[in-house]
Amino acid sequence: MKLRFLGTNSKEGDCPTLYATDRDTYLVQGWRIYANVLLMQLTLHEGETAVEVPTELFEHLEKDGLPPGEFRRLEDPLMVLTPGGTYVVQGQEVTDAEALAQMRIPDYETVVEVPKAAITALLEEPREADLRRRAQPAL
Repeated sequence: MKLRFLGTNSKEGDCPTLYATDRDTYLVQGWRIYANVLLMQLTLHEGETAVEVPTELFEHLEKDGLPPGEFRRLEDPLMVLTPGGTYVVQGQEVTDAEALAQMRIPDYETVVEVPKAAITALLEEPREADLRRRAQPAL
């Protein structure tokens, strides 16, 4: 898998990061989720996991020709907006050793792969009154 760096919101380069791939997907590197309350709200299939990232990370989609700005829809396979104003992104956990070797991933982070079409759909206007899913605060 070939990666193209789109951006990060960190000066050190080891925080949440967004990549485009040669497979019409995005790799989203973010913080591992350990909060059981949040994980119980997600439907994770075999091989999937979820990461938490700042909303600003997706401003880098502009470098891949997508419009900048906030997502207008929040739905599977993405996304949950947390009470802290971050996104929880779910997708296939990346296990490709060659791809992972191209990234700098601290122990408290992991990477998910999400289809480009799924991300693009989230930028469109909602078709129903309220498609937003909000995470419940942890107890």
